[in-house]
Amino acid sequence: MRGLLTAISELVSIVSFDRIAALATKVRGVDAAKAGDLGAGVLSAKAGNALKGLIDAWKASPTSGETLAAMLLAAAHASRHAESRQRIELVWTGPTTALVPARRTEQALIQVIDAAQQRLFITSYVAYDIESIAKALKSAAERGVKIEFLMELSSAHGGKVSIDPIGNLKKIVPDALFYVWKDKDAAFVNGSVHAKVAVADGAYCFITSANLTGYAMGQNMEAGVLISGAPLPELLHRHLEALAMTGVVVPVDGLGKD
Repeated sequence: MRGLLTAISELVSIVSFDRIAALATKVRGVDAAKAGDLGAGVLSAKAGNALKGLIDAWKASPTSGETLAAMLLAAAHASRHAESRQRIELVWTGPTTALVPARRTEQALIQVIDAAQQRLFITSYVAYDIESIAKALKSAAERGVKIEFLMELSSAHGGKVSIDPIGNLKKIVPDALFYVWKDKDAAFVNGSVHAKVAVADGAYCFITSANLTGYAMGQNMEAGVLISGAPLPELLHRHLEALAMTGVVVPVDGLGKD
């Protein structure tokens, strides 16, 4: 049965719901021994191979055509429901081609910030020269969004960056809450805050290679994904908040001030 479930999952992941529904109609009235190719010739090579794998797995199981049809429809409905809940977009800054569409880093980050209505959590290694992002952050603060940052400390405060990212961001959103990874376990003693993510209301998140810098927003070659819908944004937001709640990262006290 495990092999059949795997084969169904593989086929459903690459074939449209309508084709799965048509296939379910075909298998409902036959048994595995009489399945033939079930129209594999009208599918792409990849989908055709997946269908062949399904037929082989079906022949190796005692499942009836009626039961297989129900399994196919259930899997297709589940897949379509999952797709409707979560959307993933490619984000890219740097040289592009006309062959693959992608959002720009600056656009994706601003979208997440603008989407925040209650809470916004951003992590970065450094932060400077971000005029367009600063405008979005100020707007979020003005509409009452709770803004939190996890940043690498400057070298003046025991961190690894020469520029003070916290001081730069405090000038933009002075009421934001800043966290640092200061007291590290032995396994992480030389580690740094190298994650670059932004998550809003547990509903939108941007995971990227880009720091909060002007170069990263418009000139560097940076890659990332913009994700909306459950469950990943909420998991990421909860994880960041849990790091703060458990004391792994701690609020900044008096750092980053002139």
